Amino acid sequence: MAIKPVLRMGDPRLLQVAEKVTHFGTAELQVLLQDMQDTMTALNGAGLAAPQIGVNLQVVIFGFEKNQRYPDADEVPFTVLLNPHLTPLSEEKEGGWEGCLSVPGMRGIVPRFTQLRYQGTDQFGRAIDRSVSGFHARVVQHECDHLQGILYPMRIQDFRSFGFADVLFPGQDVVDD
Repeated sequence: MAIKPVLRMGDPRLLQVAEKVTHFGTAELQVLLQDMQDTMTALNGAGLAAPQIGVNLQVVIFGFEKNQRYPDADEVPFTVLLNPHLTPLSEEKEGGWEGCLSVPGMRGIVPRFTQLRYQGTDQFGRAIDRSVSGFHARVVQHECDHLQGILYPMRIQDFRSFGFADVLFPGQDVVDD
């Protein structure tokens, strides 16, 4: 299909609350998902939300076997998730480095719930209900934040741990977001 341009922080479309998907299994939805997957793969992303490519729908994709942007992360199964609902399974949060295709070249430490349940549907309207932890939980929270108009810098609590990746990690081969 097509690699789409990713909206960058500052674009007001990234701050909107996305609309629920009401029609499943359509050709239009399949084209959107293919465009999202092509875009995410081309940019070595761990996930992508529809609003990041200018489509104001509650659609996220995520998953990878290995990702050069997150070389120490465990595998996350490829998932298409529509109209998600997240429920923390404990109050425990952990800070971890995050980047974003909409905030290129930057990283920050973001606190996220360590365990959560996510529910929603796939592109055909079939129910998804998973309980996850670790990096999988982090990715889901990051992508679903996009559906609420939230970018990861809005979640940073200490801006001393936010900056340009090449400055934060000198001498490392940091892949640009």
